[in-house]
Amino acid sequence: MQQLLVATSNAHKTAEIQLMLGPSWRVLDMRAHPALALPEETGDTFEANAIIKAEGASRELQDVLVLSDDSGLEVDSLGGQPGVKSARYAGERATDADNREKLKRELAKMPGAGEGARICARFRCCMAVARGGSVLRTFSGAVEGEVVMAEQGEGGFGYDALFVPEGFAQTFGELPSETKNRLSHRARALAQVIEWLAAQPEK
Repeated sequence: MQQLLVATSNAHKTAEIQLMLGPSWRVLDMRAHPALALPEETGDTFEANAIIKAEGASRELQDVLVLSDDSGLEVDSLGGQPGVKSARYAGERATDADNREKLKRELAKMPGAGEGARICARFRCCMAVARGGSVLRTFSGAVEGEVVMAEQGEGGFGYDALFVPEGFAQTFGELPSETKNRLSHRARALAQVIEWLAAQPEK
């Protein structure tokens, strides 16, 4: 069985990646290495932050293949916010619920906000694969859609209950995980990772 360390402590994210990779992979995350702290995400792009995390974790765990990602929600009417600050939009210790509440408050200030308003947005994900402190490759994926003002659904995490992907009438919080994992920004980036890994010569 192949092993991959995801440079995150987010159990939801790890579970999504495990489900997408399937049973031939054993996916671990930073909870398996509680003494190891990831470097601060100081980049101003998703790709930069993914690289920072991948390099940092793989430098400490030399023989481990590390996958990191940075992802978030970009809302056009907010100039791309929350963007790279998606996980801490309402503050460094913000919960997912805190971040959703701030997003709704900010959207309510916009001209034309209200029920039925079309709020174009996308989830974007950038991934980096590293070993021995060096990034081997980066990947990216995005899914277009709209943000709604009222939360819908209990599934997923983050902003899922507020995001309706293009071509659907339900939010990521309402859609079955199998559907979300097939079309999400993370799924699209990870599909490229899997294709790249499969093409690498065995060592």
